[in-house]
Amino acid sequence: MIDKRRTQRDLPKINERIRFPEIRVIDSDGSQLGIISPEEALNTAQEQELDLVLVSETAKPPVCRIMDYGKYKFEQEKKAREAKKKQHTADVKEVKMRYKIDEHDYQVRVNQAKRFLKSGDKVKATITFRGREIQHANLAQELLSRMATDLKELAEIQQAPKREGRNMMMLMSPKKELK
Repeated sequence: MIDKRRTQRDLPKINERIRFPEIRVIDSDGSQLGIISPEEALNTAQEQELDLVLVSETAKPPVCRIMDYGKYKFEQEKKAREAKKKQHTADVKEVKMRYKIDEHDYQVRVNQAKRFLKSGDKVKATITFRGREIQHANLAQELLSRMATDLKELAEIQQAPKREGRNMMMLMSPKKELK
């Protein structure tokens, strides 16, 4: 019994499902037909071979429109798909290196980070230590600070350089004015 009621509630309010004593009706061409009973409005819609769709339930009296519901539903889904397509989720891209990195290799990493930041993604710069290299954490800290200054016009530091086990990492996000 409960499932039946729940499915009734989830269904869109069209045609016979509109249960109000009187409704304001808008015709398919946009003209107002006035305040009439749902039965009259449904008859008018059926004469035009269209559906009676509840547009605003909270208005006094509720507003219904005569339209092709299938076409309307398709248009709504199409708009939702377009909106979803246009939105960009900020991913976290990682740039890995060692603290003993050569100058050219460092510039390659900086250029990668610039490209990621320009496309609106966050950048996680990671320096990995092997063996006894972990004693030189200060050199890694300097390298990450240098990277931060090289990217300061594109990025803001979201998380300062910090050590996590055998890695030292820093998180940068694109500046707001870029977007």
